[in-house]
Amino acid sequence: MQILASGLAPIVCVGESLKERDAGKLSEVLRKQVVAVMSMVKPEHHSRLTWAYEPVWAIGTGRTASPEDASEAHDIVRASIAECADELTATNTTVLYGGSVKPSNINSLMEVSGVNGVLVGGASLQPADFAAICNASAV
Repeated sequence: MQILASGLAPIVCVGESLKERDAGKLSEVLRKQVVAVMSMVKPEHHSRLTWAYEPVWAIGTGRTASPEDASEAHDIVRASIAECADELTATNTTVLYGGSVKPSNINSLMEVSGVNGVLVGGASLQPADFAAICNASAV
């Protein structure tokens, strides 16, 4: 991947459509997406990838995955990384949540085990909302 050769660290977004979600295909879809990306990346670069679970059905809709759904999705992403690389790589990989993050849900998302941070989209265009998200998630 040229992005890695250029010294950049990509954020790889994976997620399911509403149709796939309703059909119960979350695990299948995420695994397929992770495996496809990992197969294109040299093993020595696997640890340079940051992943974001970004459910397509949540982008720009104001809908957000429940904390339980986010936890399940992050577990699937990590298990798929471990399958392609190893458990240590999966454990040490940053996995973000990126589906309609807003001030009203940042605290519950950051409490989810396995969620290492958030990928903010539309809310980043609203200075007050973005500041509230940053302040709530500050370490």
